[in-house]
Amino acid sequence: MTVYLVGAGPGDPGLLTQRGAALMRAADVVVYDRLAHPSLLALAPRNAELVDVGKSPGNVAMDQDGINATLVDRGLKGLEVVRLKGGDPFVFGRGGEEAEVLIAAGVPFEVVPGVTSAIAAAAYAGIPVTHRNVSTHVTIVTGHEDPAKGRTDVNWEALGAVGGTVVILMGAAHIRDIAERLIAGGRGGDTPVAAVRYGTRPEQQTLRTTLGEAGDAGIRSPSAIIVGEVAALDFSWFEQRPLLGARIVVTRAREQASSLRERLENLGALVLELPSIKIEPLEVTLPELGGLEWIIFTSPNGVDGFFENGMDVAGLDARVFWGVRVAAIGPGTAASLAARGLRCDLLPERFVAESLLEAMPDPTGEGARVLIARAQDARDVLPEGLAARGYSVEILDVYRTVRADPDPTLLAQVRSGDVDLVTFTSGSTVKNLTEVLGGVPSSQPAVISIGPITSEVATGLGWVVNHEAAEHTIDGVIATALAAWESMA
Repeated sequence: MTVYLVGAGPGDPGLLTQRGAALMRAADVVVYDRLAHPSLLALAPRNAELVDVGKSPGNVAMDQDGINATLVDRGLKGLEVVRLKGGDPFVFGRGGEEAEVLIAAGVPFEVVPGVTSAIAAAAYAGIPVTHRNVSTHVTIVTGHEDPAKGRTDVNWEALGAVGGTVVILMGAAHIRDIAERLIAGGRGGDTPVAAVRYGTRPEQQTLRTTLGEAGDAGIRSPSAIIVGEVAALDFSWFEQRPLLGARIVVTRAREQASSLRERLENLGALVLELPSIKIEPLEVTLPELGGLEWIIFTSPNGVDGFFENGMDVAGLDARVFWGVRVAAIGPGTAASLAARGLRCDLLPERFVAESLLEAMPDPTGEGARVLIARAQDARDVLPEGLAARGYSVEILDVYRTVRADPDPTLLAQVRSGDVDLVTFTSGSTVKNLTEVLGGVPSSQPAVISIGPITSEVATGLGWVVNHEAAEHTIDGVIATALAAWESMA
């Protein structure tokens, strides 16, 4: 049994350490606060207990005594407990208090440092907290001390005299008084100040002012406030990302969404992962593969289902494809086949069933067999068209899509119009999201469709499709999102 006090970093999930990620994957219990990025919870095992202890102004899910009791209780039960804390546990994170309680209770613990916002927020705003020619030291201080102490440990006048860089955390509400006291201690009123709000997150905003004007500059919480000559430096990079600030809904199944989400996030978007479908594998009994003329895969999921629930279960390998030609719809499907050691003989120019049907050659003889590995309840355009051409068509359902139950909080954001773009990558994502929303929202966000079939389903259900990807792939969706956001700016 061990309780791990893990720093989650300041907001960007990519800043979680490798040690922290490994512990999350092995956790029995995760006790997390509101500053930990929600996507980090997906690292935990499906059966892990998730305990929300988040605090925000006027809303406390669990007070510190309750958190301490939870850690001790789960630890004494012999569970592997991750206490996931924003930033670093020992930098204004109350990790020291939690360690004291664990020691008193005889519960083993480990501290996993995290990236503190005092450094990261400045770095993401393009501000080095030290610079050889500008500042050789940095002081990190809280602007919000425990009121129960009845005293202040911060001598702001002394900090005003010491020079260098001062980084103030949790100080937005008191910035006027803090600035006046720093100036009283000797800092000039023209000293540069930068306030980085929501540092390292897609909502990040940097406000630049001076110490003399900071009180009236509109600095808001939560901000890391950098005071000193380095605050005049501007090596901006994060806020130059082309999708910064765009709120984009991804409706793909969770099993598929990570690649799209990560790429959009790397471009600066705030991604709301709202899977409206989930993939369920089906039991697969493979037909006789010898004598097949063609085998057709319509999606990467079809490839996974065929191999993992068909080939692997049957103990077969790629030798069974000797003499069989392979066709696929879409480069993603072709890539999945290539990862299994199979190269496509036919990949149509347009990534829809109709295009593959047009590209398929005539059968070499009457009753030539073709096997289609696909989703249950998929459209019958391809099998009916091939049968009409003289093929003997066999259908193998290897997976199905079922409705998922997305986060109701995120659904409320979509209903209220509090998002910018919604991406639809299949007709089933449209149908299921429409169902869980109870219809098309009156404040419909702009819609990006992956292709004409998806667009047809969307318009049939009442959505206005604002943008359709020219290339019917995830690359095409991303390119369309970039163009759409630029036009909305």
